[in-house]
Amino acid sequence: MNLDINILNKYKTPFYWYNMEVLNTTIKLIKAESEKHGYHVHYAVKANANIPILKAIEKFGFGTDCVSGNEIKQSLEAGFTPDEIVFAGVGKNDEEINIGLENDIFCFNSESIPELEVINELAGKKRKKASVALRINPNVAASTHHYIATGLEENKFGINMWEMEDVLSTLNTLTNIELIGLHFHIGSQITDLQDFKGLCLRVNEIQEWFYARQIIVDHINVGGGLGINYDEPDKEAIPDFKAYFKLFKDFLKLRPKQQLHFELGRAVVGQCGTLISKVLYVKKGVKTKFAIVDAGMTELIRIALYQAYHKIENLSSQKAIEKYDVVGPICESSDCFGKAVELPETKRGDLIALRSTGAYGEVMSSRYNLRDFAEAYYSTSTPLSGHSTPLGG
Repeated sequence: MNLDINILNKYKTPFYWYNMEVLNTTIKLIKAESEKHGYHVHYAVKANANIPILKAIEKFGFGTDCVSGNEIKQSLEAGFTPDEIVFAGVGKNDEEINIGLENDIFCFNSESIPELEVINELAGKKRKKASVALRINPNVAASTHHYIATGLEENKFGINMWEMEDVLSTLNTLTNIELIGLHFHIGSQITDLQDFKGLCLRVNEIQEWFYARQIIVDHINVGGGLGINYDEPDKEAIPDFKAYFKLFKDFLKLRPKQQLHFELGRAVVGQCGTLISKVLYVKKGVKTKFAIVDAGMTELIRIALYQAYHKIENLSSQKAIEKYDVVGPICESSDCFGKAVELPETKRGDLIALRSTGAYGEVMSSRYNLRDFAEAYYSTSTPLSGHSTPLGG
């Protein structure tokens, strides 16, 4: 990545920089490949909820996948229509459910019998009928970090198949709910497409279970989870959406007129974002030097939380390579972006780029240590690699 240092130095660090050309190119490909098969895509707002990001996605006709009442509000503010909004989450409170009901959203992805009963009660008070998809735990393992695996019986998410008879019996008594779909999601940052093949085969089995009970829903939602290349973001700025969507076409058996829905987040926005930071100090360590930067786990918590990897680049230096522990200023030993990172000789004032932070970077930021929130800037005329001009946003 080759950024214009003179332009970047105009902004107070740390800041998030978004390459809108990368985002638009990614969205165009998702639209083209999903439309080949007639699929519906809902952007997972939890990945990045910035209004400029949401508006860019909305222009292509996608819906949103929300996991809070405020995400529903943010989606509506960005221009998404209620009939393309799905509301998931294992702990929806009454106020959030009412937000969904008041706005006549497309669907609630419900995760338990108690939640179904509450939705039914609240819908009845409004004299409305809530459209619901049952989020089913498929008990399918995903090749990802255990914190972001969601499809096993040990996880808190979804309804297990062994309780489904009770769920159907309960649904028969809930007159303010209409069952319209089945929802699945096995995890996040999945790069092995075979995991999704396993999901398809399991959904086929579950569909047969429902079919044997004369139940065919109109909508199947297979969630999201497609990962990105954190190791080499320039070599693979956009995931292989063609192969991804084709896999579901090849292995998922839909009933006639059933519609297939996806909830993509990280794969949409992950590679368009970069966290720009400045070196405060370089000091000697026991095995390497410490490059202490002004960004911390308050701006990018994924590394401390998931032991995640983000490529680190020195944008200011082209000198001989040395090894550094790149750390932030937060009073926690976990505030470390990488150990023994090979960088050009680094000094105070150098600009450091933490790549692939478009998803779960800014949206997970905090004010721990009473730090200020970092600003965000957007570039609209940037190729996938090359000089960039951040624009205030």
